[in-house]
Amino acid sequence: MKYRSTRGSPKLLSFSEAVLVGLAEDGGLFIPENMPSLPENWSKAWSDLTYKSLALEIFSLYIPREEISREELKQLIDKSYSTFTFNDITPLKQIRENLYILELFHGPTFAFKDVALQFLGNLFEYLLEKKNKEKKEEENITVLGATSGDTGSAAIYGLRGKKNISVFILHPRGKVSPVQEAQMTTVLDKNIHNLAVEGTFDDCQDIVKNLFADRSFNEKYHLGAINSINWARILAQIVYYFYSYFQLLSSLNITIESKESKEIYLQYCVPTGNFGDILAGYYAKKMGLPISKLVVSTNSNDILDRFFKNGRYERSKGGNGVTVIETLSPAMDIAISSNFERLLWYLVYENIGKKEEEERNEEEKVKETSSIIREWMQNVKVNKSLVVEKSVLDISLRDFISERVSDQETLDTIKKYYAPENENQISYILDPHTAVGVAAADRQNISPNTYQICLATAHPAKFSQAVEKALENFKEFKFENILPKEFIGLLERERKVVFVEGAEPSLVKQVIENELDNE
Repeated sequence: MKYRSTRGSPKLLSFSEAVLVGLAEDGGLFIPENMPSLPENWSKAWSDLTYKSLALEIFSLYIPREEISREELKQLIDKSYSTFTFNDITPLKQIRENLYILELFHGPTFAFKDVALQFLGNLFEYLLEKKNKEKKEEENITVLGATSGDTGSAAIYGLRGKKNISVFILHPRGKVSPVQEAQMTTVLDKNIHNLAVEGTFDDCQDIVKNLFADRSFNEKYHLGAINSINWARILAQIVYYFYSYFQLLSSLNITIESKESKEIYLQYCVPTGNFGDILAGYYAKKMGLPISKLVVSTNSNDILDRFFKNGRYERSKGGNGVTVIETLSPAMDIAISSNFERLLWYLVYENIGKKEEEERNEEEKVKETSSIIREWMQNVKVNKSLVVEKSVLDISLRDFISERVSDQETLDTIKKYYAPENENQISYILDPHTAVGVAAADRQNISPNTYQICLATAHPAKFSQAVEKALENFKEFKFENILPKEFIGLLERERKVVFVEGAEPSLVKQVIENELDNE
């Protein structure tokens, strides 16, 4: 298995190279050269596996054994998920008829990013140690990332104290929740560096991409990516789609070989901003998981919803000229979804194959697809927009539907599920991001044999402002009752953070150079 760039770089990389490099040299994102085939009897063989064992089977489809042996991969997986509080890692809970919550927040930072970043942190350490042993020299890696909140803390907790790895996380100053900020900045390990940038998450993300594109800087400091542009992030997230499918069948007392298992429809509702979490579901569907639809659930920063509604992928501008609207679900306050490029590649590739022209071989189709993506991404960079032809949009709608959810609808949904009027519902406290997904799920007109699984991306205690605002009229609700012990006193701890006064790559470069050159 090799990995190619979405933008056509002729150089194919191994899994290890793609993970360590993060971003292709032409600015593209890595995708697998081929979609792996599932084992012939995968549904029966995998149905009773633990989460860790299932991860081993799925990872092994993408990671050649000559790069990481099966035993070493198992050790990495065991180590990564030993930090979770549930043996199931991602438990599935029913909250009303035909609607389930997939809790992805039982890792060390109480957010879904832990599922991928606990693994990626250990993977970085393993690959770097192996590389240094082969070269017989000490090479360091500088992990660089931007965060709208949860990626930063999850990356920091996954990489703190790792040998030969320095970590620089950029976040938009004042635009993450107090808990998210404290989780990042109270980690005082020597190899961890937090940068609070005056600007938006998209500004931070643009700076990261700019520094990766700076070849001399990249080569000098050996940059590595932890954002979901890194393929290993997507790979790790594929697992919980399969695992939740098996959990659902088990909860319904349906055996994998029964007639009933073939008659259910599965719909995943995914709150998303950067398109990484839901992209993992797309890969699971392409691999063969029987998903009927993936519901793209956005807040008021709705670039993705607008694409699936009209085929236009473009930044919006509010009345004050800003491109990002601050909402109650800040991790989704994103103007450009960096992972969307991967989906566009597959849509274009399939569209080319459907055109009634002379037959082209695989190499020609891949080359033409990458050429189109390269041109489209340039349009997004320069003109902040692109418009796809109807045939491309139609292909996307076979797998996706989308919904836009306002802040008021988010609050109403939190309230609705805390105090359900229907006796078939249970009381459940949603964080604002998960509430966006649940609100989108509630809008769908589903059949009795359709089951919805909404991805719960964070513990509600991480977003006290939204939860307390939604539940302020419920006298019995006490926020401290849902507060994990790890959060007690968190906001008062000592912090380590560098303030960057403008969203300029040169200012961030200066901070990194000062920190690393003085070590």
